[in-house]
Amino acid sequence: MAQQRRVQLSVQRPTSTVCVLGTELSLDVRGSAPKDAVAFHVQGTPGVKLYVVHDSQSIKLPSSVGRWPLGTHPEVLLAMDTLSKDVGDEKVRISYFREAGGVPVGRAMLYLTCVEVSLDADTGRSGAVSRTLLDKATWTWGPDGHGAILLVNCDRDDPEAEAPDNRDTAIRSYNDLKDMSQMVLRTRGPRTIFAGHRLLLHVDFSDSDKVGVFYGGNSVALEEYKHVLGGSKLSYTIKPSRHQEESVFYVEGLAFPDVGFSGLVAFHVTLLESPEKGLLETPIFTDTVVFRMAPWIMTPNTLAPMEVFVCSVDDNEGFVAAVRALAEKAKCPLTVCPLPENRHDRWIQDEVEFGYVQAPHKTFPVVFDSPRDRGLKDFPVKSILGPDFGYVARQAPEGASSLDSFGNLEVSPPVTVRGKEYPLGRILIGSSFPRLGGRRMAKAVKDFLVAQKVQAPVELFSDWLLVGHVDEFLSFVPAPDRKGFRLLLASPSACYQLLKEKQEEGYGEAVMFQGLEKVPKPTINEILTNEGLRKFNCYVQSCISWNRDILKRTLGLAEPDIVDIPQLFRGDVASGAEAFFPDMVNMLVLGRHLGIPKPFGPTVGGQCCLEQRVRELLEPLGLTCTFIDDYFSYHVLSGEVHCGTNVRRKPFAFKWWHVVP
Repeated sequence: MAQQRRVQLSVQRPTSTVCVLGTELSLDVRGSAPKDAVAFHVQGTPGVKLYVVHDSQSIKLPSSVGRWPLGTHPEVLLAMDTLSKDVGDEKVRISYFREAGGVPVGRAMLYLTCVEVSLDADTGRSGAVSRTLLDKATWTWGPDGHGAILLVNCDRDDPEAEAPDNRDTAIRSYNDLKDMSQMVLRTRGPRTIFAGHRLLLHVDFSDSDKVGVFYGGNSVALEEYKHVLGGSKLSYTIKPSRHQEESVFYVEGLAFPDVGFSGLVAFHVTLLESPEKGLLETPIFTDTVVFRMAPWIMTPNTLAPMEVFVCSVDDNEGFVAAVRALAEKAKCPLTVCPLPENRHDRWIQDEVEFGYVQAPHKTFPVVFDSPRDRGLKDFPVKSILGPDFGYVARQAPEGASSLDSFGNLEVSPPVTVRGKEYPLGRILIGSSFPRLGGRRMAKAVKDFLVAQKVQAPVELFSDWLLVGHVDEFLSFVPAPDRKGFRLLLASPSACYQLLKEKQEEGYGEAVMFQGLEKVPKPTINEILTNEGLRKFNCYVQSCISWNRDILKRTLGLAEPDIVDIPQLFRGDVASGAEAFFPDMVNMLVLGRHLGIPKPFGPTVGGQCCLEQRVRELLEPLGLTCTFIDDYFSYHVLSGEVHCGTNVRRKPFAFKWWHVVP
């Protein structure tokens, strides 16, 4: 429905007004009628389309009806579809008549100037701004949806700047402009008409701290771009050029969706009419365009690796070499965070999570910094934040727990659950559920993840673990069939079954941890007869089985989608569980190449029976298993290969705006 405006007329003096292309004017024919008039006649010049709404019917003029009775509350509507060449070059005349009178008792003249005022953005999501018939004031999801998109400008295009670009009000480079979305104001019609009117670009107060708008006028020089909207600047007066019909604004996002912010922001341009001196301006037309802030998106193990990260500390030279060799096999670059930067903090998985943001015109990676803040706390800002590499963080005012480390943050591959598609997968976080009390992920982090909308989080029970991270009992690997992946779950039951098999085959005296100095070396027989260990692992298995049911229900999985990886745990219910031997699900996944913690299991027939079983489970899927010794450098410190590495991955081919949340 076209935007409509009521226009008052007068029989004492002519009235002049502007008709904006694409809108309708409703003429107040009763309000200007002489006291004894009972009917009216309306006619206009060729550039004006006239309609009379009478008895709920819209009748286009001219018609067979010459005069219209005023008593039936008729409505006269007009529209124009051709721009004026001069001010007031089209007109409408209303003639009023008495009962059966032949001579008009009064006439109202309306002079019209048709102009175009249009605020446009990339609402069609093509990567370029264009005129559209889509409703610019709404934003819809799905492959047939529409609405413009903003990137949070959270990278740092100027290497000399101290903070991300969304924390200043300056344009430091042309690359900075490329991160922004264009918004184009089109003004066409007689230029003198805009001398008597004012064009105001404005943003709602509730949105002003979420966006920044820059304008360079007619110049392309970087120094000419000024911050004109956002923050304390709620409006900006535009002076249309006499020589250019388009004014191009650059819009940056400042904040991701979060509690109290849906991600939607609206910009308006309003045409203000200047009345007689001493009176306030009145709005006669407003155009609105709505943007949605692009969410932060996580990437699952099934996406191709683009860069591997690992920390170099005093005692992990062999581990770093093994990770380097695996990265070379996967043809993936390796970045080593040196000791001066990591400050003896080796747990790079816990400090950050790599994801990305995407708009039709631009995609770039964004690192999410956890509230953990130990030795690596400065690494994301000092070494990762940069040109086309963004940064976002959330703090835990209530104090960070182990569950706020990002080993407790994973994402599934794409899934379909009871007919509902999650084409970007679902985020998995660990919590104290179903037990009351205990540790939970910080509210600020969880709220942020929920607010992104496109990877609806699932809460799992991880507080039964000493460290409490979901990556201690699950992982995902690519697969050539079914859903395109397998969920790997740590399984004490599968481990006891394997050890029992080897005992029955006559290997009961085979020992664990062979070759490791100063480490107790229990035999298969001793493990199987350790009732305390068995009872504790029954408890652990019940916790993992609880999560198994949640994962099957929330990810739409069946038993053939799950692979049980033999694993034992130790500890007690009060302090929590940790891996009895290196936790094999806590692996590094680089395409089909897996870097798995070396379990140091019993040697049977010349090879580790735990490694052999894992190969039997995973190699038929086209995966290659490389077992990495992390025993003294990570395992004894309550972590494994995945905890000590991190991976930036290729974005999804699927566009997030095609999601139907």
